[in-house]
Amino acid sequence: MYAFNLQRATTAAEAARLAATGARPLAGGQTLVTAMKLRIAQVDSVVDLGGVAELAGIGRHGNALRVGAMTRHAAVAASAEVQQAIPALADLAGHIGDRQVRTMGTLGGSLANNDPAACYPAAVLGLGATVHTTSRAIAADDFFVAVFTTALGDGELITAVDFPLPRRAAYVKFRQPASRFALIGVFVAQFETGVRVAVTGGGSGVFRHAGLERALNASFTPNAAASVPIDPTGLASDLHGSAEYRASLIGVMAQRAVARAMGA
Repeated sequence: MYAFNLQRATTAAEAARLAATGARPLAGGQTLVTAMKLRIAQVDSVVDLGGVAELAGIGRHGNALRVGAMTRHAAVAASAEVQQAIPALADLAGHIGDRQVRTMGTLGGSLANNDPAACYPAAVLGLGATVHTTSRAIAADDFFVAVFTTALGDGELITAVDFPLPRRAAYVKFRQPASRFALIGVFVAQFETGVRVAVTGGGSGVFRHAGLERALNASFTPNAAASVPIDPTGLASDLHGSAEYRASLIGVMAQRAVARAMGA
């Protein structure tokens, strides 16, 4: 690890000011600290967000559930409010990584990193959430740009995420056994206005699947999901699975997610 300067912020404004000067934000540290230890990333200055109390917490905000950016995965999973309002979100958080990861990892850190196999991006995109930052509000459909790339600007920090409350929703993933990341994960959410389906783990970042959405808007059943052909074009092919295998998993995970959302 290279030498670096560590600064600890106590307010969101202070954190944003330090980030604007070039300090790298440190949320849960699951990715940044590892990259620094391996000397993959050379960082001169780091601002620790762990002491910014205003960035953590869970509560209702209008017709949405607001989760602070520094809220740990374990806190989301254990929250009675999340379990009641959006059970699928609590279930997703409770199956991220292992206990150590869930204790340290944060919602904002996961979203800002935008790992192509991370679980939280699927929930944000699948639920059509709004990402709040130190300068604006960003719709989920506009937030995820590419692999490890988001709409966040230099020095812009995530402060909270508003999750609309669905009629029913579920997330199912096929885990890569070593990393516990999603080889493929599918988040399905049904609203009065329609169905959203988000897929993670495909290799090119989280994305919505229009074919599954059309089929499930017509009939919210596992059979409807099973009838949708999944094109492997653009999906990753590596030692863990071919593009065709991942395409097959999308269909299977979508069917299981719909069944779970229906209470099966």
